[in-house]
Amino acid sequence: MVIVYTSNTGYTERYAKMLADELSLPIYELNTAKKHLEKNTPVLYMGWLMASHVKDFSKASKLFDVKCLCGVGMGPTGTQLSEVRSAEGLSDDFPLFTLQGGFSMDKLSGIYKFVMGMLVKMIEKKSEPTEEEKWMVSTIRSGGDFVSADNLSEIIDFCRNHSAN
Repeated sequence: MVIVYTSNTGYTERYAKMLADELSLPIYELNTAKKHLEKNTPVLYMGWLMASHVKDFSKASKLFDVKCLCGVGMGPTGTQLSEVRSAEGLSDDFPLFTLQGGFSMDKLSGIYKFVMGMLVKMIEKKSEPTEEEKWMVSTIRSGGDFVSADNLSEIIDFCRNHSAN
């Protein structure tokens, strides 16, 4: 098994490196993996979440045999599973994990920065935003880093229990 990842602001990369260290697995950024790994190599793919999609999962799944998928986003670890499953067309038994990464507007550029700015404006126009929406606006405005080795426990257990498969 090899860890392949795509990262935009560094949170997914940090998790991928932590996981690779813990499990003693090789690790490649997706563009590097394309050059160095054979087609259909078994991989654990990690990417950042955007609108319930895991960035570049479709590209990775065309190149490699993705055995496990992990999305890194703003939401708490273990949330958004049904939304990601639906957006990516995954069966209920496909191994899927989500990890809380972080957010930094300063690390975004182009369309991503624009979209997040619009999201804040949209939420702030609501007469009664939910607590989750209030938290999201606060995190977008002030940033936050929630990367933690503790968040990896379920995915580490999964990998250790399925290493022979």
